[in-house]
Amino acid sequence: MSKDVYVFAEQRDGNVQKVSLELLGEATKLAGALGEKVVAILIGQGVKAKAQELITYGADSVLVIENDMVKEYVTEPYAKAVCKVIKDCDPSIVLYGATAIGRDLAPRVAARHHTGLTADCTKLEIGAEEGGTKLLWMTRPAFGGNIMATIKCANYRPQMATVRPGVMKIVHDTGRKGEIKDFKVDFVPADMNVRIRKVVKEDKKAVDITESKVLVSGGRGIGSRDYFAELGKLAKALGGEVSSSRANVDAGWIEKERQVGQTGKTVRPNLYLALGISGAIQHLAGMEGSDLIIAVNKNETAPIFDVADLGIVGDLKAIVPKLTDAVNKYKAAALK
Repeated sequence: MSKDVYVFAEQRDGNVQKVSLELLGEATKLAGALGEKVVAILIGQGVKAKAQELITYGADSVLVIENDMVKEYVTEPYAKAVCKVIKDCDPSIVLYGATAIGRDLAPRVAARHHTGLTADCTKLEIGAEEGGTKLLWMTRPAFGGNIMATIKCANYRPQMATVRPGVMKIVHDTGRKGEIKDFKVDFVPADMNVRIRKVVKEDKKAVDITESKVLVSGGRGIGSRDYFAELGKLAKALGGEVSSSRANVDAGWIEKERQVGQTGKTVRPNLYLALGISGAIQHLAGMEGSDLIIAVNKNETAPIFDVADLGIVGDLKAIVPKLTDAVNKYKAAALK
């Protein structure tokens, strides 16, 4: 009988990716609802030292697969390794990050095990079907983001999903205990169906808005590219970063790396300021998990107010400068 929640713990250069830590935290909730355990799959060469880290983030046990063939990610050997784990351990659920690697690996594994795969999920939960069977309910944007679809895989196992980075909360407990196991996979030369001739790495100096605790986000309502400078002053005062809705990215007013939403990045800052953003479902999918949402919009019926903790109906161009000034005065007074 299928059992336990498995997480593919993606690593690059020996560093576990943040999305995998997020998935482990979510997996503990799912496993708790099922009365099962969380198992991490860690694949690479010289990565066993990272296994204990995975336990502190939620894994009850870690299966470590080490081999020279999986030092760098290559689809075929990685797929063979994960398929061997599924065949031998029969998990109920397998989760992957919706990264370049996860999006390549998960469909291949799903096809080989003749099971379903729900991609780019923004919500996971355990729900009951008729007869009391507990299934994984996987929610993702559909039809261009105009609806949120909840998908179930009732007849095949494992239930599989890829989850967007930044959606789930990380849970860390350095006191957690778990088990680390070496898992053997018999790799053969034929498994390496491509040859890596050279690995080229570049350091790209880019802002990662998913790491910011405060985001000042502008929508179409800011009116022009130039007004991002004003948002930048507020972001600086708050110690945060500027972000944007898709409309401004499409207009060429701001770079893609600062886009929040279904086709941008999913963020969970402590404070999210939505300025001139109407609140289309595509945008909400990327920021509704923020701790505190403050919205400013001229339209009192804008959907953004449905998710905002504090809503201000008014002209953002009158409000933003005053807010920036108030924050700076407060900080100056605090230093005296």
